[in-house]
Amino acid sequence: MIEQGQTLPTASLTELTSEGMQTHSTESLFAGKKVVLFAVPGAFTPTCSNAHLPEFVALADKIMAKGVDAIYCVSVNDAFVMKAWGEAHNAEHIRMLADGDASFTKALGLDKDTASFGGIRSTRYAMIVENQTVAGLFVEQDKEFAVSRAEAILEKL
Repeated sequence: MIEQGQTLPTASLTELTSEGMQTHSTESLFAGKKVVLFAVPGAFTPTCSNAHLPEFVALADKIMAKGVDAIYCVSVNDAFVMKAWGEAHNAEHIRMLADGDASFTKALGLDKDTASFGGIRSTRYAMIVENQTVAGLFVEQDKEFAVSRAEAILEKL
């Protein structure tokens, strides 16, 4: 698993924008920026939709006021699902990034196999990334939702 002080792995994430499907490298997303990244096991799933994403939406202004350049949400879903999920939660200040093949999640060592429920998914986590380097990593234990909450990350900034 990636650790604080390490550089993010090279990977691609997709995003559906008004200009169409965009593929972004981790370098272009994180170079020269302070970013809060949070990852969820799945879009439209209970904790993710009822708490995790909505808290980041509600606290986005306060997070950005702490010198954060961007907030990214990543899930092992496709870009169409991530766009629809972001729209359903008014997440206009959060970039909804898809890791459709889980390559980024696996490279971080934060993947988990949910078997018949959904296959390979991401562990729930949040991280603070400064210029591609992990400045803070907050990984949830299974069935927990505490350290990756928006409120908890706001306190760490």
